[in-house]
Amino acid sequence: MKKVVALIMASVFAFSLAGCKKSEDKKETQAESKTESKAEEQKSGELIKVGIINNDPNESGYRTANDADLKKMFTKENGYDASFSYSLKNDEQIQYAKTFIQNEVDYLLLSAADTAGWDSVLQDAKAAGVKVILFDRTIDADPSLYEASIVSDMNKEGDTAVNWLAGQNLPEYNVIHIQGVMGSAAQQGRSGALDKKVAAEANWKIVKQQTAEWNAEKAQQIVQSVIDSGEKFNVIYAENDDMAKGAVAALDAAGISHGVGKDVVVMGFDCNKWALEELLKQNWNYDGQCNPFQASYIDAIIKDLEAGKTPEKTIIMEEKGFDAATIKQEDVDNYGI
Repeated sequence: MKKVVALIMASVFAFSLAGCKKSEDKKETQAESKTESKAEEQKSGELIKVGIINNDPNESGYRTANDADLKKMFTKENGYDASFSYSLKNDEQIQYAKTFIQNEVDYLLLSAADTAGWDSVLQDAKAAGVKVILFDRTIDADPSLYEASIVSDMNKEGDTAVNWLAGQNLPEYNVIHIQGVMGSAAQQGRSGALDKKVAAEANWKIVKQQTAEWNAEKAQQIVQSVIDSGEKFNVIYAENDDMAKGAVAALDAAGISHGVGKDVVVMGFDCNKWALEELLKQNWNYDGQCNPFQASYIDAIIKDLEAGKTPEKTIIMEEKGFDAATIKQEDVDNYGI
């Protein structure tokens, strides 16, 4: 009888141990699962939260390339949690900035529609610990309000273009000046150089100066209005390629020749591939480069800041101008966007 009782007691004890083991295994599995879940949360939390404010990607070929470059870089695979907002209006961009600050982004990346009006919201960003990096365009604000800027030298772009035009040694310069969005850094730099030259030279004249807001159709309408007026002109100075394209459409419709050795000199900016091909065919005369590929510069700056390093305050990208008389296919392949 004692043997039977002993056997029963041993069986109960063994079963109890097995139950405890299963319970412990279950707890360990649950703990491991929670640890893994926490690790995943931590991994997700390591993503750098970035708010990117840009101009409308449909504004131009330049802007489309710029936006695509940013989207390729600022991905989860590259360690970023990025949100994008777009507008050609300064007040709307400022509202986007306020929203990103409220959403506690780590970095605010900004291509401003206008150079003015940013002090207050950037002060809010600084107070909230949000680091601001400018790209593509400068702003009129205290440099202490942003970490760094990666920009084109718009003044230099304008000077390079106007110096090239002066070098054509035309007997007189009667210019249709088609401007970009007023107040933008690109418009100010490209307009400023031409305005200065016209003011200094007796044989330079602005026949028409008007914004087409980077838009080809509006540029076509501006040139058509000058053609209809009968006023003499021999230069189209368009502040981006799309507006130059619209201007040429008006010339073509009126049967006015343009390009190398023709009636009208055509100038654009941005170096879209199709625009450089127009230079190669000698249908246009000049195109000024504006580099849209800025994402790698921004990424390097963020990595420096995350490592506690102080980045260079202003990074100006090297750019050039292309002349239809000297451009080669390799230039189109290497610099066309």
